[in-house]
Amino acid sequence: MAFPTAVNNQITDSVTQANTQVVAISPAVAMGNLYQATAQALANAAHNATMAQQQMFVTAQAATTAGVALLYSLDTASTGAATTKILGK
Repeated sequence: MAFPTAVNNQITDSVTQANTQVVAISPAVAMGNLYQATAQALANAAHNATMAQQQMFVTAQAATTAGVALLYSLDTASTGAATTKILGK
């Protein structure tokens, strides 16, 4: 306990105990903050990976659609060229 002051000893003890508690729980609070920040970072990484995968699927679908359209147009072009040769125009 602190040396005698003009303040009541019970008040001095109460303030001292509150300050001691703050110092005592600070490592636990720091670890809690670290865990929370780590969890947030991992969640962001998982979200970014999911979004990248979705965008990759959209790009792959667009490429497939373009490829199929190209195949269909080649068939139509070759049919048109053959028809032109046959008809002699």
